[in-house]
Amino acid sequence: MSDSEKKSLKAAVVGLGKMGLLHACILNVLPNVKLVALCDKGFMIRRISEKLFRNVRIVNALDDLDGLDLDLVYVTTPIPSHFSIVKAIYSEGLVPNVFVEKTLAHNYEGAKELCMLAQESGGVNMVGYMKRFSVTFRKAKNLLDKEALGRVVSFSAYAYSSDFSETKNNSKISVSRGGVLGDLGSHLVDLALWYFGDFRVKLARLSSLDDMGSDDFALFYVDASDGMEGQFEVTWCKKGYRMPEFGLVVYGTKGTMKINDDEVELELKDGKSVKWYRHDLDDNVGFLLGAPEFFREDDYLVKSVLKSVDAKPNFLMASRVDWVIEQVRNKAGKNA
Repeated sequence: MSDSEKKSLKAAVVGLGKMGLLHACILNVLPNVKLVALCDKGFMIRRISEKLFRNVRIVNALDDLDGLDLDLVYVTTPIPSHFSIVKAIYSEGLVPNVFVEKTLAHNYEGAKELCMLAQESGGVNMVGYMKRFSVTFRKAKNLLDKEALGRVVSFSAYAYSSDFSETKNNSKISVSRGGVLGDLGSHLVDLALWYFGDFRVKLARLSSLDDMGSDDFALFYVDASDGMEGQFEVTWCKKGYRMPEFGLVVYGTKGTMKINDDEVELELKDGKSVKWYRHDLDDNVGFLLGAPEFFREDDYLVKSVLKSVDAKPNFLMASRVDWVIEQVRNKAGKNA
């Protein structure tokens, strides 16, 4: 057994909402990890956490993590707070290795500064674009890398949910989640950047359910230097999507590929067609909570920290998502 495999990482989670508790539970069962502390401002959630996590220190301020000799911190607070919390972690030297739930920051300027601080820390950093750990989206990436479609000509991408299909007063919640662009849209943008490389936003439209300025619907068009074109449609006001659905249709010189959370379908112009379902692609994990991709994501990060190797998507990659989102808002006339 190597020295890295023998080591036990001391980890903490900042922010105990749904995602914070999910990651805390996974970290608590992973080998080579000792969950040392949980941090949240809310009194009630701290009381609940004390009952759920035995022998874990529960604190209400970031400063209380100082002196715990931490190896890894997860930041799972609302998007608008990511910048200030991550900056404080690095500035105060609390820990060199940091995971942040998407998006990295609330704007591109903040993302760039966090990239610089992360680089100076010398640790491993990662952002929670967990769709990269879905077996169907991974299968599609593998097919694209093998040029199964030939040259990619265009794509269309969508993300739908029914989160706010029955309400017209959602701005406070929407803003805390980064609007529909930061919440659902960021996953799509990350997948597209992962699949196709950089692109620029040509045209964009954002709309809101109310007059408070949150974005609830996004439609934007992109192109790349090689002539590839793409379209994104994102909304959390679509009825019939109790669970969010993400998908892409990719058009290439050799055929078409359809991808979503449950299947990948490849249709080639020579008449060949094949479909892979999620259960065909070894979608098993050691501990299932939320979705298998969350376990894979956390397991991968822990192993990367133990081996001191780069984890992807890192802060620099994630900052490209923030850059695209900023372009969308600029084109739509809604600067964040």
